[in-house]
Amino acid sequence: MKPKHGGERRAAFLFVAAGLPALSGLFLWLEHLTHVEFLLHLAAIPLEILLGALLVERWLARKEKEGKRRQLLYLKSYLFRSEMRQVFIANFAALASPSIPLAAIRAKPAAELRRIRDGIAAVAYCSDEEMEQVVLEYVRARHAFQVFMEWAATNDFEPIFHDMLYILHFIEDVERFRERNRVSLFVTEARRHPRLWEKTQTILRDGVVKFLDYAIELREKEPEVLEELLEDYLLSAKMRG
Repeated sequence: MKPKHGGERRAAFLFVAAGLPALSGLFLWLEHLTHVEFLLHLAAIPLEILLGALLVERWLARKEKEGKRRQLLYLKSYLFRSEMRQVFIANFAALASPSIPLAAIRAKPAAELRRIRDGIAAVAYCSDEEMEQVVLEYVRARHAFQVFMEWAATNDFEPIFHDMLYILHFIEDVERFRERNRVSLFVTEARRHPRLWEKTQTILRDGVVKFLDYAIELREKEPEVLEELLEDYLLSAKMRG
């Protein structure tokens, strides 16, 4: 017999949750008619079962959520080291403010990384040309963002789903612009439109913050994985020049 999916399990729980109080009510009604006190004890049993089922359901939901978060950690480990690697390398390399060298992240404890992350209100880049290269890396990594969006939809992580959808819409904007403009920079055009410029800045800033979030998570849970990831990044950055 295959285990029930989360949705099927919740549906079964709701069915039981509706039936057990009704059964208690039936015993109470019978006790009212017959005045047999033993029926009061019987009326309490379904409620005790319901309480136990509620505790078990909460425990299972928590374990299921922990398992999904573990899956997300592994998914990040793969995509951050493959299709999204150049996104982060380009983003950190192009930063003028705040300046956060990848090599410096390697040596910092989680508390210091958290302080840096919390202090990032906005980002600035060395030049529009370097900022443009970061934007283009987002376009090249489209598939990775689609994978995250599909995973989030399947596993009921709504905030991640909306974040990925926001980025994919941005990538679509960039691609449409570049179809019509092979020479002009998307960043230059975005500056002329306040909403598009805000969107561009938000996405690039969030990329820095999300990477630091992941670095903090790895520093606390999987420090060896963080060391390997940053070693790969630094080697790739050196080869990239």
